[in-house]
Formats: sequence, structure tokens, C-alpha cells
Amino acid sequence: MAGIVDFDVTMPSSRMTVHQMATASGLPEGDIRAITTCDSIPVLAPEEREWELALRSARAVLKRNQIPLESIRTVIYAGTGVWDVPFGSPAALVAHELGIDRAHCFELANHCNAVTVAIQLACDKVASRTDEYALVLIGDRVSTMVDRTQGDMKELFNNGDAGGAILLSASGRVAKVLGSRMRTDPSWADYYTGKHEGDRVVIRRKGDRDGLGEAYMENFVGLTTELLASVGRSLEDVAYLLVTHGARPIHEGFLQKLGLPESRSVLNYDHLGHMGGADTLIAMQDLIDAKRLKRGDLVLHATSAVGFTWGVMAMEYRG
Repeated sequence: MAGIVDFDVTMPSSRMTVHQMATASGLPEGDIRAITTCDSIPVLAPEEREWELALRSARAVLKRNQIPLESIRTVIYAGTGVWDVPFGSPAALVAHELGIDRAHCFELANHCNAVTVAIQLACDKVASRTDEYALVLIGDRVSTMVDRTQGDMKELFNNGDAGGAILLSASGRVAKVLGSRMRTDPSWADYYTGKHEGDRVVIRRKGDRDGLGEAYMENFVGLTTELLASVGRSLEDVAYLLVTHGARPIHEGFLQKLGLPESRSVLNYDHLGHMGGADTLIAMQDLIDAKRLKRGDLVLHATSAVGFTWGVMAMEYRG
């Protein structure tokens, strides 16, 4: 069964502090810390580009695995769709820098759910091609689109940046991808949108609407139930449930709704914000580094994105 051969996550070199956000927005630091739940979050430095983080991770993965570059036939760059170079192809750019010249390179935009979609798509592509690999890249610049001078947008102040790379094949040695379930509620399609203001794209909210928290619970729980049934597993089989770090109350409420203790998840809110599509991979790497995963463990990755989309993916850890 197709899955992950190896993966890597790269953090940017800069951090934005709660004090800086308070100075920019005019809000009390306590109000902002209630959102960030930590004193600072990793963000791109002015000279950094999001694709460079993805490139660093890809180089690390390829160095560790020493596979022929010509065997990588698919390169997918997953993110929001707002790239550093308008009308460019960051997938092709990273592939060129790596020396990959026989792959189909393209971008996949589904905001913070894009990585989950890209992993499933990559697995579908390589499942019957035992001599091929796919490379999924993570790269976004959401921190640069959050206008922290606007106090009424403070719910997004925890958005940071991270890059990453995931190498996949028909027989992934780190984790098998058992399946996924995804869903979009299009009634939230324009709740958050990007606007061109000067030389940057900024995120703006359309009004103030109740019910998003409830939509998160309904869709996350429903998709988890559907996915487990489809792969022949139950909640009792779940070793860990890893969740997008969009908001800690949502994460904790999701676990409570399923009856899972926090010990069966990873909560990095004391030192990280919402690192885009890399959140659940950061959490999985933490589990691996701490030797908390054993062969055969079922790990669920629950991701979400503006639009609003939810996805849950099941992986079996292979060690």
C-alpha cells in the first residue's frame, strides 16, 4: 500500500512576538496571547521565500534516501495558492533546483488542507508504479498576509510559516496511507478572502458570522467516523489523533467529542502557532523523535482550511 518513505519540515528563521503584534494592533498582549497561546510564532524573515523552506526540506529527504532523481515522476506544491512569484510554478522551480527533470510538476491549492489532498493524490499516482516516487512540497506565506494592524482579525494572529517535503512511493517505509475523507461546506466560501492592498495580498473577513466552531465539530467528527468505518477500524484502534493548530479550543473540543484524552494527541501550542499545512507532520515528527510510535500504530491526521474544508487521513506507522 502506498505511503510515506520519508518527510522533513523546515522552520523559518524569524519569529514574531506577542509584543510586536500588540504594538501593531493596539490590543492588550493578554488578548493576543489568548489566541497565540505562546509568546512568539515562527514566521518568514523579510529576505526568506516560502519555496526555499520547501527546497531545504526536499534536499534533506533526498540526501537521506539517495534515490535516482529520474524516478521522481510527480512533484506537487501544496498550499494556499498565493505564491511568492505571481504566475509562477514553485513546484517546477524547486524541481529544477533539485535536478528533477522528468517529473510532472504542478501546484495544488486547498489552503491548510492542501497537504492532505496532495498526499492522497500522490499515493494514488504511485500505488501501482513500484519504480516511481512522488514528492509533495509544503510552502506558504500566510504570516505575510495577516494584517496585524487590524485588531478585529486577531483570530488569525497565530498564523506562522513552515516548509516541508514528503517523499512517497508504492511501499512507504515510514507510514502506509490507509485512506482519507474530505468535505467542504461552500456556504463559508467567502468568509475569509484575500485582497490586493498596495504591493501585498491581505486576508479580510466578510462580516462576523456565528457557527464556524460548530461546523468544525460536525465535520471533523463525521469525517473521522466515516474514515474509520471505511478502513475497518474503530476509535479504540487510534493511537494518535493529530489536528491542525488553527485554534486550541477546537483541538481540545474535538478530542473531547471523540472521548480521546490529550495524551493521544500532540499539542504544541506552548511554542508554536498554526504552521499551515505542516501542523500534523510536525506533530508526527515529535512522536517519532520521542519514540512514542510503535509499528502498526494507527495515526489520524485531521486538517482544515478556509473555504471551509475539512479532511481526515489515516496512516499506519511502519517504523
